[in-house]
Amino acid sequence: MLGRLFEADEQLSLESASVAIVNDIGLPPALLDPGVSVDNLVQRHPELADEFDGLMKPEGEGAGDSGDEVRRAALVSKLLVNVFATGTGNVSATQLATWQSDAGWFERALGMDPGELRGRPNAGGLGSVLAGLEGDLVKRMHLREVLANPALAKQLTPSMSLIEQLLRDKDNLSGVALANAKALIRRFVDEVAEVLRTQVQQTSVGEIDRSVPPKRVFRNLDIERTIWKNLTNWSPEDERLYVDRLFYKQTAKRTTPARLIVVVDQSGSMVNAMVNCTILASIFAGLPKVDVHLIAYDTRALDLTPWVHDPFEVLLRTRLGGGTDGTVAMALAQPKVADPRNTVVVWISDFYEWHQQPLFDSMQAMHRSGVKFIPVGSVSSGGQQSVNPWFRQRFKDMGAPVLSGHIKKLVTELKSFLA
Repeated sequence: MLGRLFEADEQLSLESASVAIVNDIGLPPALLDPGVSVDNLVQRHPELADEFDGLMKPEGEGAGDSGDEVRRAALVSKLLVNVFATGTGNVSATQLATWQSDAGWFERALGMDPGELRGRPNAGGLGSVLAGLEGDLVKRMHLREVLANPALAKQLTPSMSLIEQLLRDKDNLSGVALANAKALIRRFVDEVAEVLRTQVQQTSVGEIDRSVPPKRVFRNLDIERTIWKNLTNWSPEDERLYVDRLFYKQTAKRTTPARLIVVVDQSGSMVNAMVNCTILASIFAGLPKVDVHLIAYDTRALDLTPWVHDPFEVLLRTRLGGGTDGTVAMALAQPKVADPRNTVVVWISDFYEWHQQPLFDSMQAMHRSGVKFIPVGSVSSGGQQSVNPWFRQRFKDMGAPVLSGHIKKLVTELKSFLA
């Protein structure tokens, strides 16, 4: 790995020594070739797959003898070179796909699922670095030309960085290129939706409605009450309880649709949140007795409620970039609050606003009216995002601290309100 930092003549001697070392510890020389992907290496040497999994987890440090440590160092070096030495110049669709695969192995070595760490671009550290590398590779592609070629487009693996570029450039695409871009966005939406859907389960809503007679079916039979009410029919001679009346549990619930209003900052810094929350809103919109509204904004606001069931269509209507003026979104959101105590407003932004005090005043008024107000600063698959400290402190004082980190936190908050 260090040999790559030196001149060509110095590399030769260092690499010759490296070959001797990997041979001595029973590893293939292809391990030293950055042109060989981890996938190819594992295909040739399947026994290495298990060694890469969890290779860099902290609990593995210091384990084994010196020979094990050298072997581990060689495998780690392979991952580091393939993932972090991305070179310069143009990038092909094949090169991007190969890097994404190698990055997946790197994440597996850290004990994560492929794509999990790259889903934390706002977390700082490795998540930010990997997301930055992937974004740079995407920018170095002649993306429009790749999309215009169906064979090359099929080699692209959807990622947040790629989706961001597609959303930014979609107005400049047409014909085959636009169709391929839409197919990639649809694929990514479906993949993320599948993950989020497992975190959202349908829950019963409302209190028991005593005015509705119980349904006389076996699953509603109240056995304990039936026995208690028929105890007078106990026959000591027969040692039997004769039941002349059955009692059933009431299960009908008095409900009104819970209104969920999702407001998403669609400025350039919030792409990850825009994608995740658009998909999440569509999933909640599919639950019974939940009335979902979706608003996106930068310096202008757009009511996307008619398309809330289809996150793909929502994303195609977004216009990423520009400044941030939440007051225009508030003007759309306020009229949607008909029953404050039956309404939750999820506001996703970094809250770096042009009109701070007026926006906060209206948010505070909404909160005091009984609305469940949830300010959210990060809704990626994990991580912490920079949030305007002025807003962060005021939300905390208001009793509605900014929710940041794993999207499961938001799912839990919403399910708690709907339960």
